[in-house]
Amino acid sequence: MSKNHSTRHRESLSHDTGRDLMREQLAHQAARLMAENGITDHAFAKRKAAKQLGAPDTQHLPSNQEVDEALRSYRALFQHEHHPIILNQLRKQALEAMRLLEPFYPYLTGSVLDGSAGEHSDINLSVYSDDAKAVMMFLLKHKVEFESGEWRTQLMGRQQTLPSFTLQSESGVPVHVAVMPENARHNGSRKPESHADIAAVERLLTSSDEQL
Repeated sequence: MSKNHSTRHRESLSHDTGRDLMREQLAHQAARLMAENGITDHAFAKRKAAKQLGAPDTQHLPSNQEVDEALRSYRALFQHEHHPIILNQLRKQALEAMRLLEPFYPYLTGSVLDGSAGEHSDINLSVYSDDAKAVMMFLLKHKVEFESGEWRTQLMGRQQTLPSFTLQSESGVPVHVAVMPENARHNGSRKPESHADIAAVERLLTSSDEQL
């Protein structure tokens, strides 16, 4: 390796290390903002973190997953007394909604499943039906208060807009229900760590109840 090439290589490594360190610092700062201030919008938390760290124009923002990992670490370290109780309550509310929606094969997703949720977090569910109106009629039949909306997601390799419903629970925690097409339930794209059916949520609650 020539001297010049070696120097360029070291400079590149130094640049990459600095970039990775910035991403890590931003992830932890965004996580702290979400945990302490009740922020639920990842993009807003990251922008605010960048501004606070003196890098408002940085292009090296962490991913949502990196922030969630930092958020779980933060809660485990600084909120270990009350966070498990809050998370347990959210999962019980999610399970109640899932049992109601059982005919549509509900799955729990998002922060309530991965453990990064806090007292200001919403509950996110996916159900499967090619007829969103059938889901709506089901909710009306069971006298569930809800608002209709849309949910944008990456599905089967492309960006799609899907119908959704936001259920109003007695606790005041919104339950967002995205209506996925039937074929998405059979394509094997769901990952166990990102989607949990009723049985999986029941196991999570059994495990957490034993630890509380």
